[in-house]
Amino acid sequence: MHVGEVWGIGRASLAKLEAMGVDTVADLRDLDPRPVRNALTVVGERMIRELRGLSCLPLDLVPARRKGCAVTRSFSRRVTDRATLEQALATHATRLGEKPRREGLGTDQIAVFYHTSEHDRGEPMRSVQMVVRLPEATNDSLTLIKAARHGVAKTWREQGTPPWRYSKAGVITTDLVPPSHSPRALIDRLNRERSGPLMAAMDACNARFGRGSVIPARAGLERALGTWSTKFEMRSPRYTTQMGELPTAMA
Repeated sequence: MHVGEVWGIGRASLAKLEAMGVDTVADLRDLDPRPVRNALTVVGERMIRELRGLSCLPLDLVPARRKGCAVTRSFSRRVTDRATLEQALATHATRLGEKPRREGLGTDQIAVFYHTSEHDRGEPMRSVQMVVRLPEATNDSLTLIKAARHGVAKTWREQGTPPWRYSKAGVITTDLVPPSHSPRALIDRLNRERSGPLMAAMDACNARFGRGSVIPARAGLERALGTWSTKFEMRSPRYTTQMGELPTAMA
């Protein structure tokens, strides 16, 4: 078999191997791994050892658990008022809750950030980030929205002249763990019991009718109007998922 048929050997790697006199897979297997490593890095050396029957990478039968996630977006226009910023972060926090819920994980802290653009030359610059800690690990979008709005409340400054024109915002967590089930105050237990079915119902509706079909009110109106959401002017047509984007043939 020609060495170019081996998965992982592209045009550049093939040219290097041919310069070393390698024509078949057997030639590659019989090479000294050291010069191949110099030419094709450790990937080439690993390839030779695997052709000799030595397993170099373990087989992952169970996917690794997600360790963190982030939802960040640039605004379609500059944002100068607190209400719009809070609404955008509420949308991001809603999405942040959806991701760990699929894997049965939660978080006890989120980082909230928003900043101006470095490309707005001559305008006031400001970059803000704050970590908001929660009393227990959760994946409840409503709780995450409250945490995101708390982060804005603690870091927001009233606009001066000229105002700060924020270009991007987001929420990040880097410490996903199983949601807490330790006994706490009665109100905490009641909130968890109510949150689970509510989030499950919202996720089920969004899975059936499309993402964003059911969302918290805090993340609703402005997103629907598209006054701050990211623009997709250069996106390729979605022929297979959007009826309105199907090509039209004129007779």
